[in-house]
Amino acid sequence: MFEVLVFVYENYWRGDACPELHQLGRKLSAHGFEPDEIHDALVWLDGLNVAAQNITLPVEPEPEWAPEQSATSMRVFSVSEQDRLGAACLGFISFLESSGVLPPALREIVVDRAMAAGLDGEMPLDALKIIVLMVYWRFGHEPDALILDELCDDTEDRLAH
Repeated sequence: MFEVLVFVYENYWRGDACPELHQLGRKLSAHGFEPDEIHDALVWLDGLNVAAQNITLPVEPEPEWAPEQSATSMRVFSVSEQDRLGAACLGFISFLESSGVLPPALREIVVDRAMAAGLDGEMPLDALKIIVLMVYWRFGHEPDALILDELCDDTEDRLAH
């Protein structure tokens, strides 16, 4: 499913530029993706559309992600969310939030879509990064260059200095 999502991300510059799911399914099939992968990705994308329906994000000058979370509130992840996301993904979500690029409304969509990914066991960090990219994509928002680099960079080959 994640290969299909990456293909969609790379070939349709925004969520609103993407064709209807039925037509998208035909295009994905023509590109050689397996029917099961296509089905899973289309169901996942439909869920993303449903999750994003009630959220509007202003574009100018800088997105003001509403509704704002109280400064004294704290997100507590359920046991099933902790099991699915694991320490690496939860740490990455925390990093994005503390960097100011993942507001609470989008964080909830990311967690929802991660839970709906249909993976067995703990989610790999690379899969979560694809989900974050797809959430940004759905809203037509491209993260700044440093965050985009963090989302797209393969951290396995990094050398610590």
